Amino acid sequence: MHPAHEARKAVLARAMRQNGVGARLQKTTTNLFRDRQEAPAKRLDVRSMNNVLAIDTERGLIDTEGMTPYDGLVDASLPHGLMPTVVPELRSITIGGALAGIGIESSSFRYGLVHETIESFDVLLADGEVVTCRADNEHSDLFFGFPNTFGTLGYALRTIVKGHPSKRYVKIEHRPVDDASAFGEALASACASDTFDFVEGEVFGPGRHYLSTGRFVDEAPYVSDYTFKQIYYRSIPNRLEDYLTARDFIWRWDTDWFWCSKATGAQNPLLRRLVFGPKRLNSRVYMRLLQLSSRYSLLERPYRLLGYRSESVIQDVPIPVEKLSVFLEWFHKEIGIAPVWCCPVRAYDPQHRYPLFPLEPGQLYVNVGFWDVLRRREDRPRAYYNRLIEAKVKELGGLKSLYSDAFYERAEFDRIYDRAAYDRLKARYDPNGRLKDIYDKCILGA
Repeated sequence: MHPAHEARKAVLARAMRQNGVGARLQKTTTNLFRDRQEAPAKRLDVRSMNNVLAIDTERGLIDTEGMTPYDGLVDASLPHGLMPTVVPELRSITIGGALAGIGIESSSFRYGLVHETIESFDVLLADGEVVTCRADNEHSDLFFGFPNTFGTLGYALRTIVKGHPSKRYVKIEHRPVDDASAFGEALASACASDTFDFVEGEVFGPGRHYLSTGRFVDEAPYVSDYTFKQIYYRSIPNRLEDYLTARDFIWRWDTDWFWCSKATGAQNPLLRRLVFGPKRLNSRVYMRLLQLSSRYSLLERPYRLLGYRSESVIQDVPIPVEKLSVFLEWFHKEIGIAPVWCCPVRAYDPQHRYPLFPLEPGQLYVNVGFWDVLRRREDRPRAYYNRLIEAKVKELGGLKSLYSDAFYERAEFDRIYDRAAYDRLKARYDPNGRLKDIYDKCILGA
């Protein structure tokens, strides 16, 4: 028992019963890139639910509250020689957010998505009841149906996270691959090997692909530092081999938000040293700056004056590895964003089915991540490029995460994300519709 956790849970359950209709979470961070309608809303304050409760090194389990950010999980577990099995790439992502959304990283080729690394979790339902979900109990339908529902069925208050042993260092190797087809084959071959603990790829443009593999090691001849002056993604084309501490490897992408920190000026050497400094180079700061800029149109106003039309294209789309080269060729021609992140993923247990994010058993996917603003002078319909991407992903048998704006028509959305399964869950766990509907929240921005 954890009396402090039980007390916090009781406060939230009472608040949910009294004020839960249409309530939104009041929390410290967010990693959603969806526009929502501005409207008065009650807030469910979950900020205190951010504590690691226990580390069980013998069983390799981390007991933690739902709003705990991943840097808290890592800081608590690494001293025990343990790390969460899949650690999303940004330290500000919470375990509950990754469970209700989709969490991925370069160990996902081996262990699947974040929700596949959760042994059990407690959900605060719309009526204030708290239920424990496991694969083998009376709430197994919610255990498998909760991922990719983004708080429309309830909120994760406590999770038991599977961990795996870590070592002090990670050795990274970067291999250039010119051809897109060969790049897909190289990713698949690396994932089939027992050599690597981490596999990912980066695409800097047509013909400029890099396979990046990592493995734990006990010793390192040197250690690189990408937490301040040096930028990790810029090192990839210039180094065949690199060493990082395990902690710095885990957050290698966070310092510069992959490569998106350039939009904030953080990659300018002078601003990087004098304005940001090592304490402000992280996803939390960038997200706050982005929210501020969006509120006051700070970045877009000059472009509008010059006659440009802007469209935010922020997507993560798992594509079957056999179709990766087709997608990349199309993407370079029609979209033209670079760099691009490529992270292999497969379902961990082919016997388990998560209906709201159904990966085909045995199929290796490559999650293609691209995040930028396209500015064109041509007059295009709303969401023109995002709709092109959604259509191409569907054509190639891929999926799309719902953490950012999506534009599916209702019937198409229902087919892709198994509306029948969602409706069954909604009828059992939120029969009075106190929480938002998934289409209304994730597509219409309600």
